[in-house]
Amino acid sequence: MNAPFRTDNGKAEATAVEPARACAYLRVSTGRQAESDLSIPDQRRQVAAFCAAKGWPLVAEYVEPGASATDDTRAEFQRMIERATDGDRPFDVIVVHSYSRFFRDSFSLEMYIRRLAKVGVRLVSITQELGDDPAQVMMRQVIALFDEYQSRENAKHVLRAMKENARQGFYNGSPVPLGYRAEEAEKRGTKVKKQLVIDPVEAEIVKLIFRLYEQGDSQSGPLGIKEIVKRLNAAGYRTKRNARFGVGTLHGILTNRIYAGEWVFNRRESKTLRQKPSSEHITVAVPPIIRRVTFDAVQAKLKARSPRVESPRVVTGPILLTGLATCASCAGGMTLRTGTSRNGVVHRYYTCSACARSGKAACKGRSIRMDTLDDLVVEHLSERLFTTERLTEILASISAGRAERANEVDGRIIALQREVTDAEDKLKRLYRMIEDGVAEMDDLLRERIAALRLDRERAQAALDRVRIKAMPATEIPLEIVERFGRAMRENIATGEIPFRKAYLRSVIDRVEVDDDAIRIIGDKATLEQVIACKGSAGGTDGVRSSVRKWRARKDSNL
Repeated sequence: MNAPFRTDNGKAEATAVEPARACAYLRVSTGRQAESDLSIPDQRRQVAAFCAAKGWPLVAEYVEPGASATDDTRAEFQRMIERATDGDRPFDVIVVHSYSRFFRDSFSLEMYIRRLAKVGVRLVSITQELGDDPAQVMMRQVIALFDEYQSRENAKHVLRAMKENARQGFYNGSPVPLGYRAEEAEKRGTKVKKQLVIDPVEAEIVKLIFRLYEQGDSQSGPLGIKEIVKRLNAAGYRTKRNARFGVGTLHGILTNRIYAGEWVFNRRESKTLRQKPSSEHITVAVPPIIRRVTFDAVQAKLKARSPRVESPRVVTGPILLTGLATCASCAGGMTLRTGTSRNGVVHRYYTCSACARSGKAACKGRSIRMDTLDDLVVEHLSERLFTTERLTEILASISAGRAERANEVDGRIIALQREVTDAEDKLKRLYRMIEDGVAEMDDLLRERIAALRLDRERAQAALDRVRIKAMPATEIPLEIVERFGRAMRENIATGEIPFRKAYLRSVIDRVEVDDDAIRIIGDKATLEQVIACKGSAGGTDGVRSSVRKWRARKDSNL
């Protein structure tokens, strides 16, 4: 700093130059560079020699090991900027080995240089010494542009190498998920190639999480994410980083496809976390911890249980028919209301919510005692639906209806096959005309070929769907039907409310409460699927959500 000495008459006679107080900023891009302990000591030595030659005292040093300079999300960098802009002005110059150590983004570099200049702090590069005249400022900006270009090129080539590494089945070094560990598979020169293998101890935690969510334990039905978190933490289980489980962590485990044997690389942008197109994803096979059918069932359940789709109280609340009981007049839900008798006994009722909220103008309203409706529903399902005779009758009616529709489906298949064949023949004729030189490829012909391809794809897609529907259903053995009926009778009558509710919701869409009747409505096809799924597994696996009208003709439970 220049500080003129003045005599008593006020004239300047001499000028003394104060040495600039310097701050060193040292950075490397990767943790591997920081661990090698070569680059940062070399930067420190060169910066110290430069400041000594200038006569600048080095009053501070900020070291950033393993941080990218493409943005400013660097802890030490931000500490240095905040200190430089403090009111006491602790230093006058920030010294770096090169401008790329400070920033590899030209716009951000200029922004921070100007921010520092406002408080009288300069940025100096010991290998790229430039002044403040316009030509040298332009040179600095050109250097910054080259640094940014080089950084992006390096990132492009690194990503390309990581993609190829993933295609060959090797792990790229991101945090290893719970249940796996990275083991050395082979060595190529100095490069160690690793693959994911199952960690037997951690894998049991993952299996427990999926089992609790899909099936629950022997005392309860399927558990929610929050309840599983509480149980895991209470039992002393910990995450990969030895931390307690949280709702977000558990949801990430339940939705991670790696547990079904698919590790997906290049799925998101590294900085913005924006989802990349599926065409850029690279799927690598890894040893599965969870069966694919179990993983898919959990995904379907997560989607059905989403708070955006259905309120959590409907699924896990303490009221048996919450979300199931509806008013026959307005089709609105029935909610819990309580009343106290003269002797102080509290009675609980299912009451039409529309009437309770908006009065008789919305619905005339009706109420029924909660224990009465619960007992009626459980009793009638046990005695009139979950008997071997009734279940066998329902399955027989489904088979009969399927047989009636078989002829119609066969005719539709023949028509669609004809459409696909016609479109393919027309395309072949057009291709042959082009190959023989009879016709030239012009815009009109391109549009015609595109239209024929579209017709063929539509017909083929429709044909595939019809064929799936036409596939004959597997006949369910009588012992499976008996086992299912027995398990359902037991599970809807005993146990905790969420457990019983889960089994009810697997086959019931709603319970209509009318003045003189209670109608239990579900879907026969859904019931058939549940019998095939639960009965074959001994009636112990998780329940599923349902759709309506297994009692479509109002022929039972009147």
